[in-house]
Amino acid sequence: MGRVLQVVGYQNSGKTTFVIEYVKEAVAQKHLVGTIKHHGHQSSLAYGDEVKDTGRHRDAGATASLVEGNGSFILTGHLNMSLLQLVKLYKGLGLDIILIEGFKKEHYPKVVILRSLEDVSLLRDISNIECVVTNFQLPEDLSVQFPVFTNQKACIKWLLENKVGEDIV
Repeated sequence: MGRVLQVVGYQNSGKTTFVIEYVKEAVAQKHLVGTIKHHGHQSSLAYGDEVKDTGRHRDAGATASLVEGNGSFILTGHLNMSLLQLVKLYKGLGLDIILIEGFKKEHYPKVVILRSLEDVSLLRDISNIECVVTNFQLPEDLSVQFPVFTNQKACIKWLLENKVGEDIV
């Protein structure tokens, strides 16, 4: 059974870098990994296929459009889906790990990336923290019940060895 894990932090904290390194290591260990990225900006996503058939399908009113070829596929759509619905969509792919970047307020187990002392407030605002990655010492008055890593690779190794994440159901 697969598992779901979130990577959260403020903008430019290093979330994407962490996700990329995690994916590389998990794939090297023969895991099938899917990622979900929260687009936290006000602008709509740019598909880049507007003049292709899939873009034309959407322009005609299709809610979703999928193109497949040689074992690869791209799914695009216009649906307001919750994170749970997106995870369920991924469930059918038989993935070992679903890695979610962003969606701070969701309930899944989290890796928190802190880039500065000002970011520490995030630890009070979110739930289900499994560990923290930071390059500075956390304040002494902050009581934490989870591992704190200063080395990204050590954190990823720990996460994979301990199969950290919520089971995909």
